[in-house]
Amino acid sequence: MFQIIPDRNQLVVTKLIDLFGKAIERHEVITDMLCITVNKEVIHDVLFFLHDDKKLQYNFLTTLCGMHYPDIEQLGVVYHLHSFENNHRIRIKTSTDLQYPKLPTATTIWPAANWMERETYDFYGILFDGHPNLVRILNVDDMTAFPMRKDFPLEDQTREDKDDSMFGR
Repeated sequence: MFQIIPDRNQLVVTKLIDLFGKAIERHEVITDMLCITVNKEVIHDVLFFLHDDKKLQYNFLTTLCGMHYPDIEQLGVVYHLHSFENNHRIRIKTSTDLQYPKLPTATTIWPAANWMERETYDFYGILFDGHPNLVRILNVDDMTAFPMRKDFPLEDQTREDKDDSMFGR
């Protein structure tokens, strides 16, 4: 007998809203990919559900990266997930405040998140609670700033050998 399979995006959204309610802050399709914004308080539970649900099976973390929203003083993380079983990709986003940027680690779900979370910490300063080795990965250990934040100076402010008038300043 022919079985009608609902639209995969709608299935994901329905399951998440049924389980997490208002913690699913927003969902939309952006350039053919479902993008779901989740409250940071339930991000680990949402990711764990998407990984373990028998119908969804998002068993591959494609990428994890940071974002900086200086206008609203927030940092964010984007997770791209892939279900090989269903050949479907989704984007999960969450945000945290700039003063105390802390999110739970995803290494307990996908061990590959280890280096991606270290890179996000290194460049944005987001702390991943429960991470097994959250140390800088690309920048020097004694660096105190986070270079991908939009408030990071683009040029060395201590240089005296350059003439800014040559650059229209």
